[in-house]
Amino acid sequence: MPIDRRRFLACSAALAGTLTSAARAQPGQASASASAAPGTPAAGGCAGPLRRAIPGTRETLPVIGLGTADTFDAPTQGLQQSPLSEVMSLLLRMPGAVLDTAPSYGAAEAVTGELLRLHNGRGQVFLATKISASSSSAPAQWARSQQELGSDTVDLLQVHNLIDWEENLRFLRRLQEQGKTRYIGVTHYRADAHERLEQIVRSEKIDFVQINYSLGEREAERRLLPLCRQRGIGVLINRPFQDGRLFRAVQGRQLPPWAAELDCSSWGQLFLKFIVSHPAVTAAIPATSNPRHMRDNLGAALGRMPDAQQRERIAALLT
Repeated sequence: MPIDRRRFLACSAALAGTLTSAARAQPGQASASASAAPGTPAAGGCAGPLRRAIPGTRETLPVIGLGTADTFDAPTQGLQQSPLSEVMSLLLRMPGAVLDTAPSYGAAEAVTGELLRLHNGRGQVFLATKISASSSSAPAQWARSQQELGSDTVDLLQVHNLIDWEENLRFLRRLQEQGKTRYIGVTHYRADAHERLEQIVRSEKIDFVQINYSLGEREAERRLLPLCRQRGIGVLINRPFQDGRLFRAVQGRQLPPWAAELDCSSWGQLFLKFIVSHPAVTAAIPATSNPRHMRDNLGAALGRMPDAQQRERIAALLT
């Protein structure tokens, strides 16, 4: 049954206290209530934010993180008073959440680094960036990323959109051996790259794949997501709203009453819960510069998650 208003307010208050007390935790070292298994009661009888283990490890990540494509391409001056600062502050209440950026996102790496400095937040996020250059230019790009991010190390370094992927993966492995990145992976944002990604997952030793997956782009369900789960590879999801197309598809429609059974109060939360309820998905990384949207996105990590039958009920809304 849906939670009533009194219990919802109690859960929200308990969660706020949990996140505040855990905000100084290192990635993978969240407080007990924040890292509890899905469905484990937290303060006030409420379940904490859903976290997923990185395959092959005991480290867990919140299922909702933050992407920075387009939204963090902004001036670095005056950030402390900007909406982006509030977005970062909200993210930091979810200890160890994925913060994903790239050197090809304009000023996003520099903005990310400055916000982490302003909030003293480097140790509170799972920081991910990418190599977006040819292998010959990769070392110089990585050096610039370190400077922009204000960090000699990252938690995850990825080959962006499979650019020169064989040589760049070798470069990433050398950095991993040097302790400059804890995990390595590959990314793409289009379904026509999934076949190549499958080949890489089968043939290469990597830790993460970042792909597009949403209610409007379900191609990854056919082979890639099951393969990643079978091979023990973490999965990050980009474009969870298809750059806003999903919201346009439901414009003017009321959220179905049964969404309350999944503790969803918005279309965005319903879209995100469809994604993160897939057992192969480690985290989704919606991009936003709007604090209100950030709060709403983070709410998708709370409450009940759809089972297989409920997932198909959600999918039917767009057919």
